[in-house]
Amino acid sequence: MIELSSKDTPINCEVVKTKIQESGIEQVGKATIRELVRLVNRIETETGDKYIRMEMGVPGLPPSEFGTNAEIEALKKGVASKYPMIEGVQELKDEASRFVKLFLNIIVKPENCIPTVGSMQGGLATFLVAGRRDIKKDTTLFIDPGFPVQKQQHRVMGLKYDSFDVYNYRGEKLREKLESYLSKGNISSILYSNPNNPSWICFSENELKIIAELADKYDAIVIEDLAYFAMDFRQDYSTPGMWPYQPTIANYTDNYTLLISSSKAFSYAGQRVGLMIISDTLFNRKFPDLKRFFSSDNYGYAMVYGAVYSLSSGTSHSAQYGLAAMLKAANDGEYNFVNDVRAYGFRANEMKRLFLANGFEIVYDKDEDRPIADGFYFTFSYGNMSGAELLERLLYYGISAISLDITGSERTNGLRACVSQVKGKYLPALESRLKKFHEHYKNNK
Repeated sequence: MIELSSKDTPINCEVVKTKIQESGIEQVGKATIRELVRLVNRIETETGDKYIRMEMGVPGLPPSEFGTNAEIEALKKGVASKYPMIEGVQELKDEASRFVKLFLNIIVKPENCIPTVGSMQGGLATFLVAGRRDIKKDTTLFIDPGFPVQKQQHRVMGLKYDSFDVYNYRGEKLREKLESYLSKGNISSILYSNPNNPSWICFSENELKIIAELADKYDAIVIEDLAYFAMDFRQDYSTPGMWPYQPTIANYTDNYTLLISSSKAFSYAGQRVGLMIISDTLFNRKFPDLKRFFSSDNYGYAMVYGAVYSLSSGTSHSAQYGLAAMLKAANDGEYNFVNDVRAYGFRANEMKRLFLANGFEIVYDKDEDRPIADGFYFTFSYGNMSGAELLERLLYYGISAISLDITGSERTNGLRACVSQVKGKYLPALESRLKKFHEHYKNNK
Protein backbone atom coordinates (compact mmCIF):
# COMPACT_ATOMS: atom_id res chain seq x y z
CA MET A 1 0.00 0.00 0.00
CA ILE A 2 1.19 3.52 -0.73
CA GLU A 3 1.60 6.08 2.02
CA LEU A 4 -1.15 8.66 1.93
CA SER A 5 -0.41 12.35 2.16
CA SER A 6 -2.37 15.54 1.73
CA LYS A 7 -1.11 16.10 -1.79
CA ASP A 8 -1.97 12.56 -2.89
CA THR A 9 -5.68 12.43 -2.09
CA PRO A 10 -8.67 14.60 -3.05
CA ILE A 11 -9.54 15.16 0.63
CA ASN A 12 -6.93 16.46 3.08
CA CYS A 13 -5.34 13.36 4.51
CA GLU A 14 -4.57 14.76 7.95
CA VAL A 15 -8.12 16.03 8.44
CA VAL A 16 -9.58 12.63 7.54
CA LYS A 17 -7.20 10.88 9.95
CA THR A 18 -8.02 13.32 12.74
CA LYS A 19 -11.78 13.10 12.28
CA ILE A 20 -11.63 9.31 12.25
CA GLN A 21 -9.70 9.36 15.52
CA GLU A 22 -12.12 11.88 17.07
CA SER A 23 -15.18 9.91 15.97
CA GLY A 24 -14.72 7.23 18.63
CA ILE A 25 -15.57 4.58 16.03
CA GLU A 26 -13.56 1.50 16.91
CA GLN A 27 -13.28 0.30 13.30
CA VAL A 28 -14.44 2.71 10.60
CA GLY A 29 -14.82 -0.09 8.09
CA LYS A 30 -17.53 -1.65 10.24
CA ALA A 31 -19.28 1.53 11.34
CA THR A 32 -23.07 1.79 11.21
CA ILE A 33 -24.73 3.90 8.54
CA ARG A 34 -25.54 6.75 10.90
CA GLU A 35 -21.99 6.73 12.35
CA LEU A 36 -20.59 7.13 8.84
CA VAL A 37 -23.03 9.93 8.05
CA ARG A 38 -21.86 11.78 11.16
CA LEU A 39 -18.17 11.22 10.35
CA VAL A 40 -18.43 12.36 6.73
CA ASN A 41 -20.48 15.41 7.74
CA ARG A 42 -17.66 16.45 10.07
CA ILE A 43 -14.98 15.97 7.44
CA GLU A 44 -16.99 18.01 4.94
CA THR A 45 -17.47 20.80 7.49
CA GLU A 46 -13.77 20.92 8.31
CA THR A 47 -12.45 20.77 4.73
CA GLY A 48 -15.24 22.43 2.76
CA ASP A 49 -15.00 19.57 0.27
CA LYS A 50 -18.11 17.66 -0.79
CA TYR A 51 -18.15 13.86 -0.72
CA ILE A 52 -19.77 11.52 -3.18
CA ARG A 53 -22.35 10.35 -0.63
CA MET A 54 -23.33 6.73 -1.10
CA GLU A 55 -23.62 5.54 2.49
CA MET A 56 -27.25 6.32 3.33
CA GLY A 57 -30.35 5.29 1.39
CA VAL A 58 -32.21 8.60 1.33
CA PRO A 59 -34.42 9.76 -1.54
CA GLY A 60 -32.71 11.99 -4.08
CA LEU A 61 -35.91 13.14 -5.76
CA PRO A 62 -38.62 15.64 -4.72
CA PRO A 63 -41.84 14.27 -3.22
CA SER A 64 -45.05 14.18 -5.21
CA GLU A 65 -47.31 17.22 -4.93
CA PHE A 66 -50.24 14.83 -4.59
CA GLY A 67 -48.85 14.04 -1.16
CA THR A 68 -47.58 17.42 -0.02
CA ASN A 69 -50.70 19.29 -1.10
CA ALA A 70 -52.98 16.80 0.65
CA GLU A 71 -50.91 17.00 3.82
CA ILE A 72 -50.94 20.81 3.78
CA GLU A 73 -54.70 20.76 3.36
CA ALA A 74 -55.06 18.31 6.25
CA LEU A 75 -52.94 20.54 8.47
CA LYS A 76 -55.04 23.56 7.55
CA LYS A 77 -58.10 21.60 8.67
CA GLY A 78 -56.57 21.15 12.10
CA VAL A 79 -55.58 17.48 12.19
CA ALA A 80 -52.32 18.38 13.98
CA SER A 81 -54.31 18.97 17.17
CA LYS A 82 -56.00 15.58 17.07
CA TYR A 83 -54.65 12.14 17.86
CA PRO A 84 -55.01 9.79 14.90
CA MET A 85 -56.82 6.51 15.39
CA ILE A 86 -54.26 3.80 16.05
CA GLU A 87 -55.61 1.62 13.27
CA GLY A 88 -55.28 4.50 10.80
CA VAL A 89 -57.25 7.06 8.82
CA GLN A 90 -60.01 5.27 6.94
CA GLU A 91 -59.28 6.80 3.55
CA LEU A 92 -55.67 5.65 3.79
CA LYS A 93 -56.78 2.15 4.74
CA ASP A 94 -59.21 2.10 1.80
CA GLU A 95 -56.60 3.28 -0.70
CA ALA A 96 -54.02 0.86 0.70
CA SER A 97 -56.43 -2.01 0.11
CA ARG A 98 -57.00 -0.77 -3.46
CA PHE A 99 -53.27 -0.31 -4.00
CA VAL A 100 -52.32 -3.90 -3.12
CA LYS A 101 -55.12 -5.15 -5.38
CA LEU A 102 -54.05 -2.99 -8.32
CA PHE A 103 -50.26 -3.28 -8.00
CA LEU A 104 -49.80 -6.68 -6.29
CA ASN A 105 -52.99 -8.41 -7.47
CA ILE A 106 -53.91 -9.51 -3.94
CA ILE A 107 -57.00 -8.91 -1.83
CA VAL A 108 -56.67 -7.59 1.72
CA LYS A 109 -59.46 -5.91 3.66
CA PRO A 110 -58.94 -2.23 4.53
CA GLU A 111 -59.06 -3.02 8.26
CA ASN A 112 -55.94 -5.18 7.85
CA CYS A 113 -53.92 -2.36 6.25
CA ILE A 114 -52.23 -0.53 9.14
CA PRO A 115 -50.26 2.73 8.79
CA THR A 116 -46.94 2.72 10.64
CA VAL A 117 -44.17 5.19 11.37
CA GLY A 118 -42.27 3.98 8.34
CA SER A 119 -41.40 0.37 7.63
CA MET A 120 -38.94 0.54 10.52
CA GLN A 121 -41.81 0.67 12.99
CA GLY A 122 -43.81 -1.83 10.99
CA GLY A 123 -40.94 -4.28 11.26
CA LEU A 124 -40.43 -3.66 14.96
CA ALA A 125 -44.12 -4.21 15.71
CA THR A 126 -44.14 -7.38 13.64
CA PHE A 127 -41.11 -8.77 15.46
CA LEU A 128 -42.79 -8.03 18.79
CA VAL A 129 -45.91 -10.00 17.91
CA ALA A 130 -44.69 -12.69 15.52
CA GLY A 131 -41.79 -13.53 17.84
CA ARG A 132 -44.10 -14.04 20.82
CA ARG A 133 -47.05 -15.90 19.32
CA ASP A 134 -45.58 -19.34 20.09
CA ILE A 135 -43.28 -19.98 23.03
CA LYS A 136 -41.41 -22.62 20.99
CA LYS A 137 -40.87 -20.27 18.03
CA ASP A 138 -38.61 -17.53 19.34
CA THR A 139 -36.24 -16.84 16.42
CA THR A 140 -36.46 -14.74 13.25
CA LEU A 141 -34.68 -16.04 10.16
CA PHE A 142 -33.12 -13.33 8.00
CA ILE A 143 -32.51 -14.16 4.36
CA ASP A 144 -29.42 -11.98 3.97
CA PRO A 145 -27.82 -9.72 2.99
CA GLY A 146 -30.20 -7.29 4.58
CA PHE A 147 -30.88 -4.02 6.37
CA PRO A 148 -28.63 -4.09 9.47
CA VAL A 149 -30.97 -2.06 11.70
CA GLN A 150 -33.53 -4.89 11.71
CA LYS A 151 -31.00 -7.05 13.54
CA GLN A 152 -30.28 -4.13 15.86
CA GLN A 153 -34.00 -4.04 16.66
CA HIS A 154 -33.80 -7.69 17.69
CA ARG A 155 -30.82 -7.02 19.94
CA VAL A 156 -32.59 -4.07 21.57
CA MET A 157 -35.67 -6.22 22.28
CA GLY A 158 -33.71 -9.29 23.37
CA LEU A 159 -35.15 -11.38 20.54
CA LYS A 160 -33.23 -14.13 18.78
CA TYR A 161 -32.38 -14.31 15.10
CA ASP A 162 -30.49 -16.48 12.66
CA SER A 163 -29.40 -15.70 9.11
CA PHE A 164 -27.69 -16.85 5.95
CA ASP A 165 -26.38 -15.18 2.80
CA VAL A 166 -28.70 -16.26 -0.03
CA TYR A 167 -26.37 -15.61 -2.96
CA ASN A 168 -25.15 -19.21 -3.24
CA TYR A 169 -28.64 -20.65 -2.62
CA ARG A 170 -30.69 -19.30 -5.48
CA GLY A 171 -33.41 -21.24 -7.28
CA GLU A 172 -34.03 -24.79 -6.06
CA LYS A 173 -30.97 -24.60 -3.79
CA LEU A 174 -33.00 -22.26 -1.60
CA ARG A 175 -35.38 -25.05 -0.56
CA GLU A 176 -32.82 -27.24 1.18
CA LYS A 177 -31.09 -24.28 2.80
CA LEU A 178 -34.33 -22.88 4.21
CA GLU A 179 -35.52 -26.25 5.43
CA SER A 180 -32.25 -26.76 7.32
CA TYR A 181 -33.30 -23.83 9.55
CA LEU A 182 -37.06 -24.26 9.62
CA SER A 183 -36.95 -27.96 10.51
CA LYS A 184 -35.48 -27.06 13.91
CA GLY A 185 -38.94 -25.79 14.91
CA ASN A 186 -37.81 -22.50 16.46
CA ILE A 187 -38.32 -20.10 13.54
CA SER A 188 -41.22 -17.69 14.11
CA SER A 189 -40.79 -15.63 10.96
CA ILE A 190 -38.74 -15.26 7.78
CA LEU A 191 -37.66 -11.80 6.64
CA TYR A 192 -36.23 -10.59 3.34
CA SER A 193 -36.41 -7.50 1.14
CA ASN A 194 -37.40 -7.70 -2.53
CA PRO A 195 -35.68 -5.95 -4.32
CA ASN A 196 -32.93 -6.59 -1.83
CA ASN A 197 -31.08 -4.03 0.23
CA PRO A 198 -28.05 -4.02 -0.22
CA SER A 199 -27.43 -6.43 -3.12
CA TRP A 200 -30.43 -5.50 -5.32
CA ILE A 201 -31.11 -9.17 -6.09
CA CYS A 202 -34.79 -9.95 -6.77
CA PHE A 203 -36.46 -13.25 -5.97
CA SER A 204 -38.08 -15.13 -8.85
CA GLU A 205 -41.64 -16.42 -8.70
CA ASN A 206 -40.25 -19.93 -8.18
CA GLU A 207 -38.19 -18.79 -5.21
CA LEU A 208 -41.21 -17.06 -3.68
CA LYS A 209 -43.18 -20.29 -4.07
CA ILE A 210 -40.42 -22.21 -2.27
CA ILE A 211 -40.41 -19.76 0.63
CA ALA A 212 -44.21 -19.89 0.85
CA GLU A 213 -44.40 -23.69 0.77
CA LEU A 214 -41.89 -24.03 3.59
CA ALA A 215 -43.46 -21.22 5.61
CA ASP A 216 -46.78 -23.08 5.48
CA LYS A 217 -45.15 -26.42 6.26
CA TYR A 218 -43.42 -25.08 9.38
CA ASP A 219 -45.91 -22.31 10.29
CA ALA A 220 -43.48 -19.41 9.92
CA ILE A 221 -44.77 -15.92 9.14
CA VAL A 222 -43.14 -14.40 6.07
CA ILE A 223 -42.25 -10.72 6.49
CA GLU A 224 -41.74 -9.28 3.02
CA ASP A 225 -40.05 -5.89 3.08
CA LEU A 226 -41.13 -3.98 -0.03
CA ALA A 227 -39.16 -0.82 0.71
CA TYR A 228 -38.28 -0.52 -2.99
CA PHE A 229 -41.73 -1.24 -4.35
CA ALA A 230 -41.82 -1.76 -8.16
CA MET A 231 -38.20 -0.57 -8.49
CA ASP A 232 -36.89 -3.59 -10.39
CA PHE A 233 -36.89 -1.62 -13.62
CA ARG A 234 -36.36 -4.69 -15.80
CA GLN A 235 -40.16 -5.00 -15.67
CA ASP A 236 -42.74 -2.23 -15.82
CA TYR A 237 -44.97 -2.52 -12.76
CA SER A 238 -46.42 0.98 -13.13
CA THR A 239 -49.88 0.36 -14.63
CA PRO A 240 -52.62 -0.22 -12.04
CA GLY A 241 -54.63 -3.38 -12.48
CA MET A 242 -52.50 -4.67 -15.35
CA TRP A 243 -49.92 -7.45 -15.56
CA PRO A 244 -47.05 -7.55 -14.70
CA TYR A 245 -47.51 -6.97 -10.98
CA GLN A 246 -44.83 -6.45 -8.33
CA PRO A 247 -43.89 -10.04 -7.31
CA THR A 248 -44.98 -10.97 -3.79
CA ILE A 249 -45.11 -13.92 -1.43
CA ALA A 250 -48.81 -13.10 -0.92
CA ASN A 251 -49.63 -14.94 -4.15
CA TYR A 252 -48.52 -18.23 -2.59
CA THR A 253 -49.36 -18.17 1.12
CA ASP A 254 -51.72 -16.48 3.59
CA ASN A 255 -49.00 -16.55 6.24
CA TYR A 256 -47.57 -13.10 5.45
CA THR A 257 -47.06 -9.51 6.48
CA LEU A 258 -45.97 -6.96 3.88
CA LEU A 259 -44.07 -3.81 4.81
CA ILE A 260 -44.63 -1.07 2.23
CA SER A 261 -42.54 2.07 2.60
CA SER A 262 -43.33 5.52 1.26
CA SER A 263 -39.70 6.60 1.61
CA LYS A 264 -38.17 5.47 -1.70
CA ALA A 265 -40.94 4.73 -4.20
CA PHE A 266 -42.83 7.90 -3.15
CA SER A 267 -39.83 10.00 -1.99
CA TYR A 268 -41.66 10.66 1.29
CA ALA A 269 -38.98 9.57 3.76
CA GLY A 270 -39.14 12.62 6.01
CA GLN A 271 -42.77 12.09 6.95
CA ARG A 272 -42.11 8.62 8.38
CA VAL A 273 -45.22 6.89 7.14
CA GLY A 274 -45.53 3.39 5.75
CA LEU A 275 -47.95 0.48 5.66
CA MET A 276 -48.16 -2.90 7.32
CA ILE A 277 -50.35 -5.19 5.23
CA ILE A 278 -51.41 -8.33 7.12
CA SER A 279 -53.23 -11.10 5.29
CA ASP A 280 -56.88 -11.45 6.25
CA THR A 281 -56.19 -15.01 7.40
CA LEU A 282 -53.22 -14.16 9.62
CA PHE A 283 -54.91 -11.05 11.04
CA ASN A 284 -57.71 -13.20 12.45
CA ARG A 285 -55.64 -16.14 13.70
CA LYS A 286 -55.51 -16.85 17.42
CA PHE A 287 -52.31 -17.74 19.26
CA PRO A 288 -52.83 -18.53 22.97
CA ASP A 289 -49.19 -17.72 23.76
CA LEU A 290 -49.78 -14.07 22.82
CA LYS A 291 -51.62 -13.70 26.14
CA ARG A 292 -48.22 -13.80 27.85
CA PHE A 293 -47.60 -10.24 26.56
CA PHE A 294 -50.86 -8.87 25.15
CA SER A 295 -54.48 -8.59 26.26
CA SER A 296 -55.73 -10.65 23.32
CA ASP A 297 -54.70 -13.88 21.63
CA ASN A 298 -55.97 -12.51 18.28
CA TYR A 299 -52.95 -11.70 16.09
CA GLY A 300 -54.36 -8.54 14.49
CA TYR A 301 -55.74 -7.16 17.74
CA ALA A 302 -52.43 -7.77 19.50
CA MET A 303 -50.63 -6.06 16.64
CA VAL A 304 -52.72 -2.90 16.56
CA TYR A 305 -53.73 -2.40 20.20
CA GLY A 306 -50.72 -4.09 21.74
CA ALA A 307 -47.61 -3.42 19.67
CA VAL A 308 -48.44 -0.38 17.49
CA TYR A 309 -50.24 1.37 20.36
CA SER A 310 -47.29 0.83 22.70
CA LEU A 311 -44.72 2.01 20.16
CA SER A 312 -46.21 5.29 19.00
CA SER A 313 -49.95 5.55 19.70
CA GLY A 314 -50.52 5.91 15.97
CA THR A 315 -48.86 7.38 12.90
CA SER A 316 -48.53 11.08 12.06
CA HIS A 317 -52.04 12.32 11.30
CA SER A 318 -51.24 14.65 8.43
CA ALA A 319 -48.74 12.26 6.83
CA GLN A 320 -51.46 9.64 6.56
CA TYR A 321 -53.51 12.01 4.42
CA GLY A 322 -50.46 12.69 2.25
CA LEU A 323 -49.84 8.99 1.64
CA ALA A 324 -53.55 8.37 1.05
CA ALA A 325 -53.58 11.02 -1.68
CA MET A 326 -50.52 9.56 -3.41
CA LEU A 327 -51.98 6.06 -3.32
CA LYS A 328 -55.32 7.32 -4.67
CA ALA A 329 -53.58 9.13 -7.53
CA ALA A 330 -51.57 5.99 -8.34
CA ASN A 331 -54.67 3.79 -8.08
CA ASP A 332 -56.63 6.11 -10.36
CA GLY A 333 -53.84 6.15 -12.94
CA GLU A 334 -53.16 9.86 -12.43
CA TYR A 335 -49.70 9.45 -10.87
CA ASN A 336 -47.05 7.12 -12.30
CA PHE A 337 -44.83 6.85 -9.24
CA VAL A 338 -42.56 4.30 -10.94
CA ASN A 339 -41.65 6.70 -13.73
CA ASP A 340 -40.70 9.25 -11.09
CA VAL A 341 -38.01 6.96 -9.63
CA ARG A 342 -36.57 5.48 -12.83
CA ALA A 343 -33.77 8.03 -12.52
CA TYR A 344 -32.18 5.75 -9.94
CA GLY A 345 -31.78 3.01 -12.53
CA PHE A 346 -30.07 5.38 -14.97
CA ARG A 347 -27.72 6.62 -12.25
CA ALA A 348 -26.81 3.10 -11.20
CA ASN A 349 -25.98 2.14 -14.77
CA GLU A 350 -23.66 5.10 -15.23
CA MET A 351 -22.02 4.76 -11.82
CA LYS A 352 -21.34 1.06 -12.31
CA ARG A 353 -19.72 1.88 -15.64
CA LEU A 354 -17.34 4.30 -13.91
CA PHE A 355 -16.45 1.82 -11.18
CA LEU A 356 -15.79 -1.01 -13.64
CA ALA A 357 -13.65 1.25 -15.84
CA ASN A 358 -11.39 1.95 -12.87
CA GLY A 359 -10.56 -1.53 -11.64
CA PHE A 360 -13.56 -2.20 -9.39
CA GLU A 361 -15.83 -5.24 -9.63
CA ILE A 362 -19.54 -5.73 -8.89
CA VAL A 363 -19.91 -8.12 -5.93
CA TYR A 364 -23.53 -9.27 -6.30
CA ASP A 365 -23.58 -9.32 -10.08
CA LYS A 366 -26.20 -11.94 -10.95
CA ASP A 367 -29.88 -12.63 -10.33
CA GLU A 368 -29.70 -16.38 -10.78
CA ASP A 369 -28.68 -16.55 -14.47
CA ARG A 370 -29.18 -12.92 -15.52
CA PRO A 371 -27.33 -9.66 -14.73
CA ILE A 372 -28.41 -7.76 -11.65
CA ALA A 373 -30.83 -4.89 -12.28
CA ASP A 374 -29.84 -1.23 -12.17
CA GLY A 375 -31.59 0.32 -9.21
CA PHE A 376 -31.27 2.07 -5.87
CA TYR A 377 -28.20 0.11 -4.71
CA PHE A 378 -25.27 -1.82 -6.10
CA THR A 379 -22.26 -3.52 -4.51
CA PHE A 380 -18.60 -3.24 -5.43
CA SER A 381 -15.11 -4.42 -4.44
CA TYR A 382 -11.51 -3.66 -5.35
CA GLY A 383 -8.83 -6.30 -5.73
CA ASN A 384 -7.94 -8.14 -2.54
CA MET A 385 -8.93 -5.34 -0.19
CA SER A 386 -11.35 -6.27 2.58
CA GLY A 387 -14.55 -4.25 2.66
CA ALA A 388 -13.48 -2.57 5.89
CA GLU A 389 -10.14 -1.49 4.41
CA LEU A 390 -11.72 -0.34 1.15
CA LEU A 391 -14.31 1.78 2.95
CA GLU A 392 -11.69 3.55 5.07
CA ARG A 393 -9.35 4.10 2.12
CA LEU A 394 -12.13 5.60 0.00
CA LEU A 395 -12.85 8.21 2.66
CA TYR A 396 -9.55 9.87 1.72
CA TYR A 397 -10.80 10.11 -1.87
CA GLY A 398 -14.09 11.78 -0.99
CA ILE A 399 -16.26 8.68 -1.50
CA SER A 400 -18.46 7.17 1.21
CA ALA A 401 -20.34 3.87 1.28
CA ILE A 402 -21.08 1.12 3.81
CA SER A 403 -19.42 -2.23 4.34
CA LEU A 404 -21.25 -5.43 3.44
CA ASP A 405 -19.89 -6.75 6.75
CA ILE A 406 -22.79 -5.13 8.60
CA THR A 407 -25.49 -6.54 6.29
CA GLY A 408 -25.07 -10.25 6.97
CA SER A 409 -23.23 -10.76 3.69
CA GLU A 410 -20.55 -13.44 3.48
CA ARG A 411 -18.82 -11.34 0.83
CA THR A 412 -16.74 -9.32 3.24
CA ASN A 413 -14.62 -7.74 0.51
CA GLY A 414 -17.47 -5.54 -0.67
CA LEU A 415 -19.24 -2.26 -0.09
CA ARG A 416 -22.78 -1.09 -0.77
CA ALA A 417 -23.34 2.05 -2.81
CA CYS A 418 -26.61 3.97 -2.78
CA VAL A 419 -27.14 5.99 -5.96
CA SER A 420 -29.84 8.37 -4.73
CA GLN A 421 -27.64 11.34 -3.82
CA VAL A 422 -25.26 11.07 -6.79
CA LYS A 423 -26.90 13.35 -9.31
CA GLY A 424 -25.48 13.81 -12.79
CA LYS A 425 -23.48 16.88 -11.83
CA TYR A 426 -21.45 14.76 -9.37
CA LEU A 427 -20.44 12.09 -11.90
CA PRO A 428 -17.33 13.94 -13.18
CA ALA A 429 -16.04 14.22 -9.61
CA LEU A 430 -16.78 10.55 -8.99
CA GLU A 431 -14.91 9.58 -12.15
CA SER A 432 -11.90 11.75 -11.22
CA ARG A 433 -11.71 10.32 -7.71
CA LEU A 434 -12.05 6.72 -8.87
CA LYS A 435 -9.27 7.28 -11.40
CA LYS A 436 -7.02 8.70 -8.69
CA PHE A 437 -7.78 5.77 -6.40
CA HIS A 438 -7.04 3.27 -9.17
CA GLU A 439 -3.82 5.09 -10.03
CA HIS A 440 -2.66 4.72 -6.43
CA TYR A 441 -3.72 1.11 -5.84
CA LYS A 442 -3.66 -0.74 -9.18
CA ASN A 443 -0.24 -2.20 -8.49
CA ASN A 444 -1.47 -3.63 -5.18
CA LYS A 445 -4.43 -5.56 -6.60
